[in-house]
Amino acid sequence: MEFEKFTLLQIKKYIKSVPLEQYPQVIEELEKDQRKSVQKLVITLQRKFKIYQEELKRLDKIKYYEKKIIERGYRLIAGIDEVGRGPLAGPVVSAAVILPEDCNILYINDSKKISPHKREILYDKIKQVAIDIGIGVVDAQRIDKLNIYDATKESMYIAVNNLNKKPDFLLIDAMQCDHIPISQKSIIKGDSKSISIAAASIIAKVTRDRIMEEYHKIFPQYAFDKNKGYGTEEHCRAIKNFGISFLHRKSFLKNILKTNNNVKVE
Repeated sequence: MEFEKFTLLQIKKYIKSVPLEQYPQVIEELEKDQRKSVQKLVITLQRKFKIYQEELKRLDKIKYYEKKIIERGYRLIAGIDEVGRGPLAGPVVSAAVILPEDCNILYINDSKKISPHKREILYDKIKQVAIDIGIGVVDAQRIDKLNIYDATKESMYIAVNNLNKKPDFLLIDAMQCDHIPISQKSIIKGDSKSISIAAASIIAKVTRDRIMEEYHKIFPQYAFDKNKGYGTEEHCRAIKNFGISFLHRKSFLKNILKTNNNVKVE
């Protein structure tokens, strides 16, 4: 393609339609164009392609566990992660995600390392390419009845049971789920070491955030749309001023309830 015939704006518009893996060919052609503005664009594209190459290396690295398990003969590998163990209000949510072997979703990572906007984009991409997704939700009353650890395990069990396809291996973020009779491996910080667990982390996080945003419409005084149920200063002040709702985990609020006899329960 003879880029010299086009304006910079036309070139930029064309590049938007070019996949990242084809950047080297485009860069090679652009380097023939001696216009300073085009040469600046070349530098930008070279930088983007370098970032892309680094991302491919990272993706290959976080497929390590999946590759090893596939070598052992397993095929349907579900990554499992939870969100919401620490908040004062709302459910704990787990996700189980089975990805195809050739999954290459760029920038998939631990949900805590991704901005809310990017999480939403990745959530949609995971939903599009995943072989199967299961969600498990355990509410505040159940958390109070059990304890957060057992409630988390229960949410993981529900997530696996909600899969349409039964997995033959589980990769779990920092938890042992012996009550699920499927071969499994627990990985510390698995949401940044396994692509399947990273996908589950994103699905669980976006799912829970959306749940809390819906509850915000019912209880706007707690600002669940902002704090998602976590114990921010604003949230704790709202509890003291308005009392607690059915969404609040009483077992997490013992100190607040003890020191504030006037706190109401809705």
